[in-house]
Amino acid sequence: MGAVRDIPRRRGEDRDTTVQRRAGELRLARFHHSRDTGERDALIERYMPLARSLAARYRHTSEPFDDLLQVASIGLLKAIERYDPGRGTAFSSFAVPTILGELRRHLRDHTWSIHVPRDLQELGQRLAPATEELALELGRPPTIAELAARLDTREEEVLDAREAVAAHSPASLDEPVKGEDTSATLADLLGSDDRAMDRCEDALLLDHYLAHLPARSRQVLRLRFQEDLKQREIGAVLGVSQMHVSRLIRQSLEQLQAVAAEERAREGQA
Repeated sequence: MGAVRDIPRRRGEDRDTTVQRRAGELRLARFHHSRDTGERDALIERYMPLARSLAARYRHTSEPFDDLLQVASIGLLKAIERYDPGRGTAFSSFAVPTILGELRRHLRDHTWSIHVPRDLQELGQRLAPATEELALELGRPPTIAELAARLDTREEEVLDAREAVAAHSPASLDEPVKGEDTSATLADLLGSDDRAMDRCEDALLLDHYLAHLPARSRQVLRLRFQEDLKQREIGAVLGVSQMHVSRLIRQSLEQLQAVAAEERAREGQA
């Protein structure tokens, strides 16, 4: 009992807490010198509640809590392995930033569906806790300006961080869409491939070549190949013979071929 009375208490600590803290410090010191795996396992079990509480800070993310707890446990193990009692620092003061750093790296490197700059990722992780704290203090949702002041950053960066958090996990194509038709999914609202898109480049190239033809020749080709009229019908529209229409079509096509060949030759020289 005399040994217990000699243990110095910290401010606000009761006697039982003081004894437990000292026992943990002694076990940490023994492990530091012996590197005994049994001591290490006992320390992990002893400080696991600390790792669990730190992992719980990130429950608001899309990451399963079991995965967060596993990452926090790795951080706890690293803290135990690296802690040096001789420096006079409390283990919790060393372990908390070590575990939080492990959690933040995991969230930064493994849970984003798209590439987001690291500074936005880190700001996004601080955004939810800051929002909750300010909401409790103010009794209402905080404004962007208030969040920026609390996080010591610019309002534009808060907005960017919000967008980054929203892009953290993409919406599923099978997710129901809110509205009157509850059976519709996001995939139902997506457009399908337009087969005409494959002909866009050809159409633009053809318009470029047609610009070299006289207006009458362009009209003849449009009536023949776009409106699908027969030569006799085109002649009736223009007031010319079928023979003349045939000659106009042949001359126009030959002129288009000559224009295309000339442009290909210029591109080859370039």
